[in-house]
Amino acid sequence: MKSFGMTDIGRKRKVNQDYLFFSDEPVGCFPNLYIVADGMGGHKAGDKASSYAVNRFVELARKETKELPFLVMERLLNEVNEEVYTLSCKEEQYSGMGTTFVAATVVDGTAYIMNIGDSRLYYFDEKIHQVTMDHSLVEELVRAGELDRAESRNHPQKNIITKAVGVAEDVQPDFFIVDMKDNSRILLCSDGLSNMVDDEKLEEILSGEGTEEELAEKCIEEALFYGGLDNIAVVIAQNRNGR
Repeated sequence: MKSFGMTDIGRKRKVNQDYLFFSDEPVGCFPNLYIVADGMGGHKAGDKASSYAVNRFVELARKETKELPFLVMERLLNEVNEEVYTLSCKEEQYSGMGTTFVAATVVDGTAYIMNIGDSRLYYFDEKIHQVTMDHSLVEELVRAGELDRAESRNHPQKNIITKAVGVAEDVQPDFFIVDMKDNSRILLCSDGLSNMVDDEKLEEILSGEGTEEELAEKCIEEALFYGGLDNIAVVIAQNRNGR
């Protein structure tokens, strides 16, 4: 695997509440690890939630030995959720904080993906595919047939998410598996990218020449060009010869 990740505060926010992690080297039992989190809450709470969740997840992962990826991911996220929730309840400055969380590890060409909230993972192999499903009010309306996909992009309640880390005692993420072809890519991002740049444009970017760093920079540039209304986080990882 070859990856790169970056965040940008955007054009409208005063604090960057997005946080990420990427490593092509082993992290505990994971041969590699990629994470994007988008915090929510007050001035101090949102960035605390995302940074704490990611750093704590990685810290716990480093202590893990071999086990099935999803079992480890779920156990670690439950522990992180409990800690963030406890912090939110005990300290007034962090009251109500929470964070989205999308993570992936690629084992022998197979991507194991976990998400909660509306940060996304896309798979790109000549065409782009949204793998994760948003845990959001708007997504529920789309699935219920009350809203079409085009309308959902500009819906006034688009920022309302229905699941997150740290907002309740229990957490229920979704899990996905993708068999990656050689030289295919995964893109993890916060809604600061997916709300600003549509799938067609993302596919165009990922189809272009360039390193993972250059492609990540292009994603950020496009999000800023189309308004940069939120913080932006991007991690791009390429599967190179099954590794």
